[in-house]
Amino acid sequence: MHKQNWLITGVSTGLGRAFAEAALAAGHTVVGTVRSEENLRAFEELEPGNAHGRLLDVTDDDAVFGVVAEVERNVGPLDVVVANAGYGLEGTFEETPLAEVRRQFEVNVFGAVATLQAALPHMRRRRRGHLMAVTSMGGLMAVPGMSAYCGSKFALEGILEALGKEVAQFGIHVTAIEPGSFRTDWAGRSMTRAARTVDDYDELFTPIREARQKASGNQLGNPAKAGEALVHITSVEQPPTHLVLGSDALRLVTAARAAVDEDIRAWEALSRTTDFAEGAQL
Repeated sequence: MHKQNWLITGVSTGLGRAFAEAALAAGHTVVGTVRSEENLRAFEELEPGNAHGRLLDVTDDDAVFGVVAEVERNVGPLDVVVANAGYGLEGTFEETPLAEVRRQFEVNVFGAVATLQAALPHMRRRRRGHLMAVTSMGGLMAVPGMSAYCGSKFALEGILEALGKEVAQFGIHVTAIEPGSFRTDWAGRSMTRAARTVDDYDELFTPIREARQKASGNQLGNPAKAGEALVHITSVEQPPTHLVLGSDALRLVTAARAAVDEDIRAWEALSRTTDFAEGAQL
């Protein structure tokens, strides 16, 4: 495998850090974005000379484009870009303030979109590259109490799928990374939780919130192995459009997609009744 230049957003902790460490271990150069000088220094100390930190708030569009342009000039042409920065927002739909929903989309959707848009022109001119974004198993299935989070990840899934079809002609690959539950702090300190205000949801939602808090730090997924999987798909000729990570994600996503297929089959006859009898008018 030839040495690659990677850009990964959100490398201070969690899967972003694991992706960066795996890429560094494979001999690649990694530019990682963080939110503080302390985290920047800690990241660069992982492998001086190959780990380059940059301060970045992915919701600042101008800053995102500026960092990508600066990295292209000073570090080198980017081969792999991973839009990883994001966070979880937990809360029932009715109890989640609209301001919190908008913030979730600003980071999880528009932050990723800005990162990929900033890198794309450079890759298009070179006719090569690999764009990735971390969605979630929650981008292909939904659970109670995560409507805003799943909504943001479903949105990102659609953007990535369309993007991949647009840029395949330029030799650019696009992959949606769909992790299940990994042993990171995503469900602990990193999770934003809407305040409980409606008692009617107690029976459904209280056990869900308690179970997620209890599971934090004990999840099935190994972040280091997720990093190795990500490095692997950058070395194959035809990388996946969707990369589900974790046996729990495989089980839940498969069940969710089967449920959609069953709905389509069950209501197929009604679906067909909405056409004009004479067909399309060309």
